[in-house]
Amino acid sequence: MANKFYVPGAARAQRVSDLFARIAPRYDLINDLQSLGLHRRWKHRLLRLADVRAGERALDVCCGTGDLSFALASAGARVTGVDFSAPMLAAARRRQETRRTGSVEFVLGDSLQLPLPDDAFDVVTIGYGLRNLADLERGLAELHRVTRPGGRILALDFGKPTNALWRACYFGYLRWIIPALGKMFCGDAQTHAYILESLQHYPGQHAVAELMRRLHLTNVQIVNLLGGAMSINYGEKPV
Repeated sequence: MANKFYVPGAARAQRVSDLFARIAPRYDLINDLQSLGLHRRWKHRLLRLADVRAGERALDVCCGTGDLSFALASAGARVTGVDFSAPMLAAARRRQETRRTGSVEFVLGDSLQLPLPDDAFDVVTIGYGLRNLADLERGLAELHRVTRPGGRILALDFGKPTNALWRACYFGYLRWIIPALGKMFCGDAQTHAYILESLQHYPGQHAVAELMRRLHLTNVQIVNLLGGAMSINYGEKPV
């Protein structure tokens, strides 16, 4: 049975928006449960790789409830967080009221048409967002456009392990366990069965690295986490 939150083509953005409106109130809790808290380590690894310096401008695309945005600000960056889901941004702003971090501005915007100027940011991150874009190549091109020459682009997302046995176990976990969390906390198993559905249509970390090279990014790297079940793609915009 196809997942109701996944459709290809132009209609995809609206379905994804419906999904995140549904899960926003429990998003952070379920992230902790489904990853056993490991997502915090993975985001910390991305932050180390980003090598943020005080005063740099950072953009967090598909910022959700703000985990990476707040981490970038704590490292000294002036941060803009962009997301197309108003309920997710509302959750981020509520969290901001209770946190002591540096400057973060949250903006409602489309990742495929960012409301931001060219060559504006030293660091551009996207956490668990590439998989949800209706047009992956266009999304990466937008990240490239807003990154200044010499800037860094980093994408954290679910990956596709190359080891067949581990991939089967991992996909089994996504197929059977994760939807149960969606049913328990969001009242609908399909909210989290969507993860596997979207991952099956996502080309994975090696294809993303190749797309980065086509954009003429340099020092392109793949950092596999948890045996490739998660991954960070990294690239630098040439000076």
